[in-house]
Amino acid sequence: MSGKILRSAAMALAVAVLAAGCTPAQMQAPATTAQAGRAAAAFAAVKEVPPRLRMFLQAFPKGGDLHNHLSGAVYAEDFVDWALQDGTCFDLESLAASAPPCDAKGGRPALKDAIAKGQTSRDAVVDAWSMRNYVPGISAASGHQQFFRTFPRFDPATEGRRGDELVAAIGWAADENTLYQELMTSPQMWPAQALAARVVPDDVGDEDFAAQYEILMKAGLADLVPKARAELDAAEAELRRHYGCPGSGDPACDIGIRYLAQVIRTLPPKRVFAQSLLGFLLAQADPRVVGVNLVAPEDTDIVLKTYSTQMRQLGWLGKNVAPVPVALHAGELTLGLVPPPDLRFHIREAIELAGARRIGHGVDISYETDADGILRRMAEQPVAIEIQLTSNEVILGVAGKDHPFDTYRAYGVPVTLNTDDAGVSRNDLTDEYWKAVQRYDLSYDDILRFSRNGLTYSFLEGESLWADPVAFVPVAACAGAVPGADAPPPACATFLAANRKAALQWRLEERLAAFATEAAKLADPQ
Repeated sequence: MSGKILRSAAMALAVAVLAAGCTPAQMQAPATTAQAGRAAAAFAAVKEVPPRLRMFLQAFPKGGDLHNHLSGAVYAEDFVDWALQDGTCFDLESLAASAPPCDAKGGRPALKDAIAKGQTSRDAVVDAWSMRNYVPGISAASGHQQFFRTFPRFDPATEGRRGDELVAAIGWAADENTLYQELMTSPQMWPAQALAARVVPDDVGDEDFAAQYEILMKAGLADLVPKARAELDAAEAELRRHYGCPGSGDPACDIGIRYLAQVIRTLPPKRVFAQSLLGFLLAQADPRVVGVNLVAPEDTDIVLKTYSTQMRQLGWLGKNVAPVPVALHAGELTLGLVPPPDLRFHIREAIELAGARRIGHGVDISYETDADGILRRMAEQPVAIEIQLTSNEVILGVAGKDHPFDTYRAYGVPVTLNTDDAGVSRNDLTDEYWKAVQRYDLSYDDILRFSRNGLTYSFLEGESLWADPVAFVPVAACAGAVPGADAPPPACATFLAANRKAALQWRLEERLAAFATEAAKLADPQ
């Protein structure tokens, strides 16, 4: 079996090289190395044994998690611990946390008192604040309802805890051998939308973006930028303190971290515009913030009615404020959740109007008008697709052959695997790889591609290591060297020093090469 895998990989590489008009000697792709062959053989040996496959994928180096909400990445057990420590209140009817002062007589005691008196239990709170013990068809709420209800329930327990959230998320990444996290978070977004509600008059049109821009800037929206940066500074300071970075040698200290400014889209258009503008300003001012994304349920009434306006907002900001990268939740819908007309255009408008460079979820692609044309455009441009298998199954009930995973791959759209909200869904990135292998009969070359795509299609600053991101052919400065197997020659070392993305990609190749030498132990435990 391993020989067949290697022959197929070699044939695919030869085709790619010839198509590029170069000889194999000029363009050495990492897939041709002996290390990759050994890892592929080990993968083939464990692929049909789920526990051993999990062990393999846990140790397998993963490039990046590009669709990861910071608050949703934290498991509910941590939220409960923080609520107990902070004296957070708990509503016995809604099961939601809230800030003190508490009101025990009114049914809102401190969580610690509610547990002590048997009014609730720690397990019951964890279940209410996550998808744990949710059973489709038996639980009272749908998966969609339960998932999105968790956020307002646990959100008050996260107050002042962004640093702890970051500690948890980066700890998971280190445990799973993930090199990079692109985390969605919303510093100062609520003050931004509140400012818009106060200062932008009703008679200013929802699509008069220039007028809204002038009003918001005169009202001091830009003053929120240093406050947002200070929030990130404080969170990262807690991360460094917790893991002893630098100098402790803890793997968490080596994780690359960048942020997407997370805009809450389930608000009136002017308030969404204010948040989006803040996101663009923040990305201009802080190199850690590498893009903007709109979040919250795409199927709510206000989003369905204002979706096109939101897309035009982002397009205007990209042209008139700064060319900030945009990744968008688009097509996180399916038939029955919304009327058919709402399935026809969300992905297309995210690309055409908002200029999205990545699409999150994209589950409803087959319902889009001219789906064939959109898929071909995504492959050619390219616009990567962020796939979250667990999330799509839990929220939309779309899984297996019903999921467009293989459709995107068939069209050549770059695919990345991600967690979405690992703490809420009770998954991790290894589980996403495991599900993909189990459900879609993937090869080692496939998971290599997903791992590399997690860095190639990130918004990390600098140029990519790959001149050809399909055949994984290095740029000219690194030609002649096999990334991960050879030391970078002088010109390549200079290139890597100047390009953060390429440097992290080179490190991934080093990790993959080292993993390949250890993979045989996982394939043959004797």
